[in-house]
Amino acid sequence: MNFSYTLFIPLIPLFVFLFLGILHTKLKPKLAGTIGVLGLSTSTLLSYYTAYKYFFEVGKVDGVYQTFIGAKTTWINFTELLHIDMGVLLDPISIMMLVVVSTISLMVHIYSLGYMKGEAGFNRYYAFLSLFTFSMYGLVIATNIFQMYIFWELVGVSSFLLIGYYYDKPSAVAAAKKAFIVTRFADLGFLIGILILSYYAGTFDFQILNNPQGAIISNGIGASFMGLSVITWALILMFVGGAGKSAMFPLHIWLPDAMEGPTPVSALIHAATMVVAGVYLVARMFPLYYFIDGGFVLQIVAYVGAFTSLFAAIIACTQNDIKRVLAFSTMSQIGYMMLALGVSGYDGHEGLGYMASMFHLFTHAMFKALLFLGAGSVIHAVHSNLMKDMGGLRKYMPITNITFFIAALSISGFPFTSGFFSKDEILSAAFENSKLIYFVGLFVAGLTAFYMFRIYFSIFWGKEKTYKHTPHESPLSMTIPLILLAILSIAPGYIHFSDFISADRGGFEAHLNYPLAITAVVTGLIGILVAYVFYKKENNIPEKVSKTFGAIYTWTYHKFYIDELYLFVTKKIIFNIVSASFAWFDKKVIDDSMIGIGDATINSSEKIKKLQSGKFQDYATWFILGAIALVLYFLYKN
Repeated sequence: MNFSYTLFIPLIPLFVFLFLGILHTKLKPKLAGTIGVLGLSTSTLLSYYTAYKYFFEVGKVDGVYQTFIGAKTTWINFTELLHIDMGVLLDPISIMMLVVVSTISLMVHIYSLGYMKGEAGFNRYYAFLSLFTFSMYGLVIATNIFQMYIFWELVGVSSFLLIGYYYDKPSAVAAAKKAFIVTRFADLGFLIGILILSYYAGTFDFQILNNPQGAIISNGIGASFMGLSVITWALILMFVGGAGKSAMFPLHIWLPDAMEGPTPVSALIHAATMVVAGVYLVARMFPLYYFIDGGFVLQIVAYVGAFTSLFAAIIACTQNDIKRVLAFSTMSQIGYMMLALGVSGYDGHEGLGYMASMFHLFTHAMFKALLFLGAGSVIHAVHSNLMKDMGGLRKYMPITNITFFIAALSISGFPFTSGFFSKDEILSAAFENSKLIYFVGLFVAGLTAFYMFRIYFSIFWGKEKTYKHTPHESPLSMTIPLILLAILSIAPGYIHFSDFISADRGGFEAHLNYPLAITAVVTGLIGILVAYVFYKKENNIPEKVSKTFGAIYTWTYHKFYIDELYLFVTKKIIFNIVSASFAWFDKKVIDDSMIGIGDATINSSEKIKKLQSGKFQDYATWFILGAIALVLYFLYKN
């Protein structure tokens, strides 16, 4: 099977970006939107076709899924092994990500035709969407770690442009800069990790790096530092990059502020695609993470994921901006995916965590995109992000109400939804590996159901507010993506995902663990019931509870003051102490030294410039005096 055509999957959105970017002032918005949608539709069809051909026709040989290179060329050549290629790598997880990126991006492109209608920068918006999609395509199909890094940074640039889309709004500009700067710090760790790994491994290529029997894994322990191999330190640094991109604690502070961008952007970047890049990175390098130093780094991944999941879920319970609740929900769910990778084995059913992580990545993309687009539909109707300004909207927005309800059920792990199946597999993997992580995951499941139905009941039930304009259902361009994503929030749960995605690529048969599944469902139902009592009808129970918890509630509402801590460290310590010390050294030592040398030169020149007076008698005098001095010296030196 020749997969060379797959090169057009990323190139089409790149061409659309260039076309719309160059001609954005000359094209009518309707035409620009149509070009954007048609371009993405073509890439999506090619992605689906590739997935079908790979999974159902040519991908499996002797029971194991193979890796194919769709197109490849050497870009920079260092040595025979160490070179940077540009190409298309096709294997189970890269093709799965092609489907995810294509589906969500296409839904956002269609949805934006209605949501962004009338915006002054409509054409620019579609150009940026295409640039982002091209960048994500390049990231997920990369044949080597350096190609991934290049597109990783390009994704960061695209995110910066889209978060700061409303560049005349100071908060949006600040949010874009915050996202860019925080993720750049994390990406520095990623880059250093890549350089260390490639130095010792002698290659950037994923196929060589991920060979469980290869020399890299067999001899990769090599040099060590502080009791760990240098390869392990490289993997830790690379995980730091992934943690920044996926908003893991403590590098999470950029994600809630990123909600300043248009809501469809939140659905595309900060729910389904960019923020799962860190998860994809660990999955892509999983053999190294698992085999090097007995999977030491995976333990870090598991505990960071579990803590982030719990931390973000607690904060989500107290936020009032629906987009920020969903942002913290995204952090929590990505933590779920990370902890699943962290507790995973490698062979067969032992790799349940790996499969569950990828399964949840797939299902979460659908229902979280639906939640964000549903929130956008509500914001479009009431012109506010705050839940206090919403209520009783089920009467005015029946499609948004039903689709949002389905997404809320799915993320809560309600039976027969896709979220039920993928979350159950994660909890099963955690239970087999670490009871502590399992109980954290179970508690988070209850919190997730609570805060999600807190949003649902507050928006669509509760007390009907006095609206300036009577709310109405969104146009078809917005409701059709909602309906399609609602279907995709249920249907993928019935895919035998373990047949297609597994750590060893051989596949295995996964079964529901009914005792664990029933426990998780009961926990979720308790969360929904509590939200029903608190928010189905307006009452003072939430206020009483918040007062009961007092300082705990305050700390949670203020996100445990992590942002304030960062500001204190940067302004009070780095700027006032560290930067001030460097400024003093620069001014008093460097500047004064240079000024002193300059002053000494000027003073010396003032003293000796009379020797160059231009008068003959002065030169004759000095000549005679010099001659006499030489004569006296030679006469009396002995």
